[in-house]
Amino acid sequence: MTGGATVWLTGLPSAGKTTIARALADRLRAGGRRTEVLDGDEIREFLSAGLGFTREDRHTNVQRIGFVAELLASHGVLVLVPVIAPYADSREAVRKRHQAKGTGYVEVHVATPVDVCSVRDVKGLYARQAAGELTGLTGVDDPYEVPETPDLRIETQGSTVEESAAAVHALLAERGLTI
Repeated sequence: MTGGATVWLTGLPSAGKTTIARALADRLRAGGRRTEVLDGDEIREFLSAGLGFTREDRHTNVQRIGFVAELLASHGVLVLVPVIAPYADSREAVRKRHQAKGTGYVEVHVATPVDVCSVRDVKGLYARQAAGELTGLTGVDDPYEVPETPDLRIETQGSTVEESAAAVHALLAERGLTI
């Protein structure tokens, strides 16, 4: 078995990050690969309970997730991390932590336009924001810093979930991380 690595899937709310990660995880596990999904919503509930959505709290949340991902990856697990992670410096800190530990790291930008995300709106966030019930929605009235040079950029509005997962899988295979 190959070493572990972290695959960080970043993008707007309802971009398809978790859906792609879960489809990819199923594919990798079917091939015998030790894989874990660190879902941003689950992490917020259990590991980052009590944090808000200020820039500082978002940074702390991303660093906690990055720590856990690197720890698992250093033990041979392929860790899929579907998390908004809106700030480039927070994502870069996670990448640098992985590099410092010699652990693989891949950044995937799930580049779904905000209008497509708002139609998907799986959690009702965009509808609540439009109704004035929610502020601080990433990509609408709170910043999202688009990755300048991700390892892979997926435009989900023109792809199926399977095609998107296959694109990430192909990148991982190219880097020797699928077995």
